[in-house]
Amino acid sequence: MSRDRTMPQDPFGPGPTGLYRDPAHGRIAGVCAGLANYFGVSIGGMRLAVIVLGFVFFGPVLFGYILLAVLLPRRPAFLFKDPDDEAFWHSVARRPADTVGGLARRFRALDDRLARMERRVTSPEEALRARFRDL
Repeated sequence: MSRDRTMPQDPFGPGPTGLYRDPAHGRIAGVCAGLANYFGVSIGGMRLAVIVLGFVFFGPVLFGYILLAVLLPRRPAFLFKDPDDEAFWHSVARRPADTVGGLARRFRALDDRLARMERRVTSPEEALRARFRDL
């Protein structure tokens, strides 16, 4: 089975918005950067949350961080084609109903436009215009 370079298979969910480590934007192993990207929060906010939780639950947070650093795959450099593609996939992951609604509105608008074009082309007035053009 061949793998598409623009959309790798993700063991943590459909689409390219799965859970990855992001060492390029991370400090230690990229776990906080990957979690921040996955949940749509700032990297600084995620680091702050992990530090605060680390003061309260030191052992479990340290164990979880090390476990995620070992188990999570590294974020591929070719995950998204461009920034618009990345924004689309993040909106799908965070608000799937809004994304589906937006696509439905776009298809409805295209269908309306196509119906208007079809009415114009098939109207008797268009046939008359064509005859005058051919004179």
